[in-house]
Amino acid sequence: MDHGFTPSGGDDGFLRHLDATVRAAEAQDPAFGELMPELMQRSRNVPVAALDAAMPRMAEGVEGAALGAAAFLAVITGSWIERGATARGVDRPVLRRLLEAADLSTTFLLTWSQAVDAPPPDPAQDSPSQEVFDVVAPALDDPASAMLAWFALEKLALAANTVLSSSRPLRASITGREDKARLVGGLERYCPVTGWVASLLRVLEDERVLVLDRATRRGWTVSLTGIGDNFQLHVLLADALAGRPGGMPGTPPPRDIAAYFRDTEAPEPPPTAHSEWNLVDAHGEWIYNEGVPADIPDVNGTRVVVLDPPSYPRAFPAGRKYPMMPGDVVLEGMHLPEDLAAWWPHVKPATR
Repeated sequence: MDHGFTPSGGDDGFLRHLDATVRAAEAQDPAFGELMPELMQRSRNVPVAALDAAMPRMAEGVEGAALGAAAFLAVITGSWIERGATARGVDRPVLRRLLEAADLSTTFLLTWSQAVDAPPPDPAQDSPSQEVFDVVAPALDDPASAMLAWFALEKLALAANTVLSSSRPLRASITGREDKARLVGGLERYCPVTGWVASLLRVLEDERVLVLDRATRRGWTVSLTGIGDNFQLHVLLADALAGRPGGMPGTPPPRDIAAYFRDTEAPEPPPTAHSEWNLVDAHGEWIYNEGVPADIPDVNGTRVVVLDPPSYPRAFPAGRKYPMMPGDVVLEGMHLPEDLAAWWPHVKPATR
């Protein structure tokens, strides 16, 4: 069977070992427990091109193996992506298996809480056991799957955090993002990394937003990609609009500050970024920097951001919430006051 391998030189042994490891995972062969650590060790010593060649086979393993083994394979692929390998091909299987594990884990957690008055086992520190199985078995048709999903949850969430951060096509392909985010985020109390994944599931890709300036009645259409929080939105809006021809009055952020919010790692300690306006939604409510663009309500299917003068000076550390995820705000069009006459009746004054 051709798995897309292109062995060359010293990479041949690595790819053959990878195939053996995935075969063991798919067959639930106990040899997987010995093969997997060696795969992790070997992968540290091969070039990124070999990791890219291995990704299609790893994607098959993540997709087809039982959740426990799939979780280990997913973590390994995450480490490869962090080294520079492409997430393409493995990103969707990782996310699918996380959502599967989150669904089963929700059932596990509910069953556990109804059966015993004690916290559930720690999915990051504990392991499957007969004792855990015996707690949930009486109430479930497939208690083994629910238990194994619970203990695979953290590994799959770590891998999903990596693929969502690094794969714009994956983020753009997500449907029902709010439901998926609620499912995964509902487990944050017991598996904190699921909270980060839930936030990434809500990142908007290629989302057009209408920005209105209350003072001049002008507006702009911008497109958002990879914006992890509204701190990032604040700065990149300023970079796209402030001091530009046909844009907002004011001074754009320094080039290096904008870069830290776009695609460049900020130094430690991070420099300070500043904002020149309040962001308000169409209902007059503040758009808080701690939120995300997906929180901004829409008007007739379009999210609306209203620019108001700042109530007080804002300053915050420069940098992105998700360092692996580049973000941008792209100006797509300008609108004169007469173009926006139909919008303003839908926009309320700021509530404060």
